[in-house]
Amino acid sequence: MSAPKTVGVVWGLLVLNTLGSAGARTIVPLPRSLIQMVTMGALVAAFALALAVNLRLRVRPSAYVLLLTLLLVPSVISSANLESGFGALFRCARLALFVGTLWLLSRWWDGELTFVRHHIRMYFAVLGSVAAGALVSPGAALPDLYGGRLVGALWPLTPPQIGQYAAVIIGLTVLLLVGRRTDRTGAAVIIVPSLVLLALTHTRTATLGLFAGLALAICSLVLTSAAARRFFVGAVLVAAVAAVAFGSWLQAWFLRGQSQENFASLTGRAKVWDALLAAPRTPLEQLFGTGLGDKSFGGLPIDNSWLAVYQEQGLTGVVLVAAVVVVLGGVALLRPPSLPRACAIFLISYCAIASYTEAGLGDASPYLLHLAVAASLLAVPAEAAPLPPPALPRRRAPRWARQAEVG
Repeated sequence: MSAPKTVGVVWGLLVLNTLGSAGARTIVPLPRSLIQMVTMGALVAAFALALAVNLRLRVRPSAYVLLLTLLLVPSVISSANLESGFGALFRCARLALFVGTLWLLSRWWDGELTFVRHHIRMYFAVLGSVAAGALVSPGAALPDLYGGRLVGALWPLTPPQIGQYAAVIIGLTVLLLVGRRTDRTGAAVIIVPSLVLLALTHTRTATLGLFAGLALAICSLVLTSAAARRFFVGAVLVAAVAAVAFGSWLQAWFLRGQSQENFASLTGRAKVWDALLAAPRTPLEQLFGTGLGDKSFGGLPIDNSWLAVYQEQGLTGVVLVAAVVVVLGGVALLRPPSLPRACAIFLISYCAIASYTEAGLGDASPYLLHLAVAASLLAVPAEAAPLPPPALPRRRAPRWARQAEVG
C-alpha cells in the first residue's frame, strides 16, 4: 500500500520537532520560548495529521516501536518524583506523542525506500537553511565561540547537529546511487554540498560514523552487486591516495587544534562521565533514573547516549535501548542482501557509533528517527489480500425444461 503524501508532511514535522531549541546565536535573535512553541507545535501537528490519515488506527507489529513504548515506563516512573522538575513530565508527554506518531506511521512500513527519501529531503532542506545562513552572514555561521566551526545562523543548530544531518543523507544518497535508485546528477546535488558542510563543521563523530557505516553497508552488498564491488574498490583506492597526499592536513583537521591531553579526554567529556558514574544514587535511581532532563550533569552536557539514559532512565532504560540496537541489528543481519537492508545497516551502525559521544537514544531525537527509518526498511511487506474466486456464469435452463418443471 503506497503511503499518501501527508505521510511525508508528518515526517517533516517530526524532523522539525527534533531540531531542538538550544544552539548558536542566530542572525535574527529567536526567543527560546518561541522555538520551543514551534517545535512542540510541529509534534502535535504531526500526531494530528498521522491520526487523520490513519483514523482506523491500523498499525503494524514493530519490535522497535514496542521497545520505545516500554521505555516510557521508566521515564514516567522517574519523572513522577519531580527530581528534574515539571519539565521532566513535559518531556515524557513529548516522548509519548512522538512514539504514538511512529505507531500511526508504522502502517506504511513495508521494507521499501519511501521513508529513506523523506529523510533525505527533509534533512537536505535543513542543511539548505544552514548554507543560506552561511551565505547571508559568514561571521555568524562560523563564530569564534565554536572555534570557527559551522553553526546554524538562521535556526540555532550546533556543529555536531549539522554534521550528523550531513553524514546521514550523504550515506543514504551514496547507497541509493550504488543501488541505481537515483542518477549521478541528483546524487551530486545532495552529496557535494553536504560534504562541504560536513567539512566545515569539523565533526569527528559524524565523519567516522559516515565512513564506518558506509563500509559496513557496502560490504553487505558486495556479494550480490557488481556496482557495490566497484564502489568498494574505488573507495579504498581514493582513501589510500588521500591518506598519502593529504595525511598532515587530515590529521590537523581531525585534531582541530586541540592538545593531546584534551583530545585524550574527548574534549573534557571523560571528566563529566567519571563524575556521573561516581555520583551517589538510591536503588530506585539506579533502576529508573532521575527523570527526563536536558541530557546534562552538573551543568555540563553528558554527550553519551548510554550514560544519559542511565542518568535519566536508569538501568531499565539502558537495557531497553540496548535491546533496540540489538534487535534492529540482528534483524538486519538475518535479512537477505538488498539495498533496503544496506540502508538499514548504515543507519544502525551510524547511531551505534555516534552514541559514544552524542546523547539522544533515550528521548525524542533525530537518532530515534534514523532508527525508525531502519525499522521501516526491515519490515516485511504485507501480503496482498487474496483475490476472490471469479464468479461462475449462471446457466439458464431451456424453456422446455422450465415448462416441464411447472407442469
